[in-house]
Amino acid sequence: MDLLVNLDVDDLEKAVRFYSSAFDLTPARRFGGAAVEMLGSPVPLYLLAKHAGTPATAAGNPRTYQRHWTPVHLDFVVEDIEAAIRKALAAGAMLEKPAASHAYGKLALMADPFGHGFCFIQFVGRGYDEVAD
Repeated sequence: MDLLVNLDVDDLEKAVRFYSSAFDLTPARRFGGAAVEMLGSPVPLYLLAKHAGTPATAAGNPRTYQRHWTPVHLDFVVEDIEAAIRKALAAGAMLEKPAASHAYGKLALMADPFGHGFCFIQFVGRGYDEVAD
């Protein structure tokens, strides 16, 4: 089984610039003006052009691109969390919670310009195994 990640965005070209600059992802394929495949991580990221206000669910909930909460977010494992934060901020990300130390490493909470939350993680020692049962 493969895993793909899809992110709705309201400005496809702005999203390509952000994900290229912040995470060194490369646009690989374009699907007209509807989507762009971004490569450079273990999982392909698809940016999907979806206008704000269009239905996001069968229940008719409209898409918004202000900061929103969702139970799913991206975690980017990095070697140098402070450098990753600086790079993402320069590309247009928002820092929601500065890097904090935990038993497994450092974690910083961020958001992209489209309201999607993501985290940077810099593992130490055995990473999550430091806290696993």
